[in-house]
Amino acid sequence: MNNVSYADQKIGSREMVIIIANAVIGVGILTFPRSIADETDAFDGWISVLIAGAAACLIGWLLGRLASRFPNHTFFEYVALIAGRPFAYLLTLLFGVYSTLLASFEIRAVGNIAKQYLFTTTPVEMITLAFLLIVQYAAAGSRIALLRLNLLFLPIVLLVIFMVQVYTLRFLEWENVRPFFSSDWMSLLKGAKGVGLSLSGSEIVLFYTVLMRRPQDAPKSVIAGLAIPILLYMTIYMLVIGVFSPAVAKNLTYPTIELAKGVEVPGGFIERVESLFFTIWIMTIFNTCTIWFDLALSTLRSMFTRLSKFAWILILSPIVYLIAMTPQNLIQFFAFGDRLSYFGAVIAYVIPVLLLAIAKLRGVKDSG
Repeated sequence: MNNVSYADQKIGSREMVIIIANAVIGVGILTFPRSIADETDAFDGWISVLIAGAAACLIGWLLGRLASRFPNHTFFEYVALIAGRPFAYLLTLLFGVYSTLLASFEIRAVGNIAKQYLFTTTPVEMITLAFLLIVQYAAAGSRIALLRLNLLFLPIVLLVIFMVQVYTLRFLEWENVRPFFSSDWMSLLKGAKGVGLSLSGSEIVLFYTVLMRRPQDAPKSVIAGLAIPILLYMTIYMLVIGVFSPAVAKNLTYPTIELAKGVEVPGGFIERVESLFFTIWIMTIFNTCTIWFDLALSTLRSMFTRLSKFAWILILSPIVYLIAMTPQNLIQFFAFGDRLSYFGAVIAYVIPVLLLAIAKLRGVKDSG
C-alpha cells in the first residue's frame, strides 16, 4: 500500500505555484485597471501589465535562486550565514513588520468593500474584526494544511473569473480600445509602477522553500505562479477598458467589481453574478491574508523561540486590527497601500537580491 504523499509535511512544486498565484491575486485585482488607465492611453495598459509582470518574474526568479541555495535553512538562518546574525535579526524583523502591514491592508480591504457592496448598514469595524477572527483561527492550525487550502480554492476562483470574462465579451465596444499604441514609454512605465503592489507576493518563496520536497524547483515555481495572475490581469484590464472606456475606468474605485456587476447569465441560472464574484474573491483574500499572517508569525518565532505560536497570535492580532483601522477613508487607505508597496520593494526585493549577489561572491552555500 502506497504512503500518502500529503503526510510528509512537505509541499510540491505544483503547490508552490498555486500558493504564489494565490498570494499575488489579492486586493490589487479589483483596483489596478484604474491606476493603469490614469497613466496610459486607451488600450495600451496591457503593455504596462506585461512590463510589470516581466520585472516581477525576474525578481521572483532571483528570490527563488536565493532560497533554493539554502534548502535546509529558514530565512533567518541563511541571512545570518550570508550577512551575520545582527543583520539577520534586523531584516527578519522588518519582514515581520512588512507581513503584518500587508495582512492589515488585506483585512481592511475586505471591510471596505464588503460594507460598500454587501453589508451597507454594518460598521466596517465589525466586518474587519469578523474577518480577522477567521484568519486568526486558520493561522492557529497546521502550516501545511493552511498552504494546501490554496489547492482547493484557486481552481474555483479562476473558474468564476473566467465565467465573468466570457459573459462580458458581448459588452465590448471597439471604439473604447482605439487608438492602439498611442502611449509613450514613460507613460507605460508609470502604468507598470501602478501594478507594483498588485503583483507583490513572490517573496513568500524566501520562507516556504524550506518546506518543499524539491527546493531546486523554487525558481521555476515562482515563474509559473506569477504567470497565472499576469495573464489574468492582462485579460481583465482589456475587458475593463473595452466595456467602460479609459475615461470611465479612471473614475471607478473598483473597476473589476463593476465589470462583474454587469454580467447576466442567460436563462437566469445566476441572477446576481457579482454576489458569486464577491464570494470567490473573499476566498482569495482569505488565502492571501492567512499567508501573510502566517509569515508574520513565522518570522517572529524564528527570532524569539521562547514564545509559542498561540502567544504570538494573541500579540499580533490586536496590532493587525489597530493598523487596519488606522486609515479613516479610502484616500488614506490607498495612500497606505502605496507606501507599503515602496517599503516592500526595498525589504522584499532589493535587499534579498543583494544578499544573493553577496552569497555568490563569497561562495556561501547550504552546509547541511
